[in-house]
Amino acid sequence: MKAWIVERCGPIASHPLRLVEHADPQPGAGEVLLRVSACAVCRTDLHLAEGDLPPRRPGVVPGHQVVGEVVGLGPAATRFALGERVGVAWLRSTCGRCRFCLRGDENLCLAPHFTGWDDDGGFAEAIVAPEAYAYLLPPMFDDVRAAPLLCAGIIGYRALHRARVPDGGSLGLWGFGASAHLTLQLAVHLGHRVHVFTRGEGARRLAVELGAASAQGSEDAAPEPLSSAILFAPTGGLVPVALRALDRGGTLAIAGVHLSDVPALHYAEHLFEERSLTSVTANTRQDGNELLDVAARIPVHPEVTVYPFELVDQALTDLEAGRLTGTAVVQMRPPATAATG
Repeated sequence: MKAWIVERCGPIASHPLRLVEHADPQPGAGEVLLRVSACAVCRTDLHLAEGDLPPRRPGVVPGHQVVGEVVGLGPAATRFALGERVGVAWLRSTCGRCRFCLRGDENLCLAPHFTGWDDDGGFAEAIVAPEAYAYLLPPMFDDVRAAPLLCAGIIGYRALHRARVPDGGSLGLWGFGASAHLTLQLAVHLGHRVHVFTRGEGARRLAVELGAASAQGSEDAAPEPLSSAILFAPTGGLVPVALRALDRGGTLAIAGVHLSDVPALHYAEHLFEERSLTSVTANTRQDGNELLDVAARIPVHPEVTVYPFELVDQALTDLEAGRLTGTAVVQMRPPATAATG
């Protein structure tokens, strides 16, 4: 099969990914084999390619928002039938035995595996995955719009919970890409006032179209004291900016797996009056199931730009350059040119 591997980490302009002929995967015990139809592109894939998040094994295939058809079953795999459409997300497996797994916090597992980091991901024609960690996808979403829900959607959903937005509260979102534009739709559905802070003019327009109460530059003043905030941009310098915008008792949740260095914080200015700073680490399967359910009921509308499989590296280049609005999705049988919808 064909697959994109991380050949050597480096700036995306140096083409760290390479399209190769790769051995066909074979499902093991409790695993399913999927023929990949679509895989959304995440900033984590960019961090992996550029070495901010070093690959955990040589030649790993990135991609962890995977939609595919079940075409093979490993021994004892009984959860899905051949021909069913399922999704594979970032969390690939957990130990099930550590103190975190036993108390229901499997996202904090001491021995987890992650799709496209520890094991091969979805920038390939086929993938194997443990059936216990795969998701049956709502039929109302086609393949390219189901894919972003599997990380951008799930992590945004968890970040929204971690931010502890009170009923009818005000929420600030710093950065407005794949995850934030879905989180905005969830927050508006819950009745929150959402203010978006992002450098991209196109992203600001999309935010207002999706129901944001306001959209402004990344370091502009907030229109009102914020009950909560989520930082999606991987920029540590925005942490004090977001903390200063919080009202008393507010919470800032950092949603990314990678963040540049945070400047010195001043207690009185940034944290006093019971302001809180927290992070978001991976997700639980319960997060994933709940997100897919609520996304179908709202319903959310993922804004996507579709790329052919042969242009995975171009999708990552466009992401790094800030040329994307919404989510890039790689489609295995794509149109002749990238399209937005």
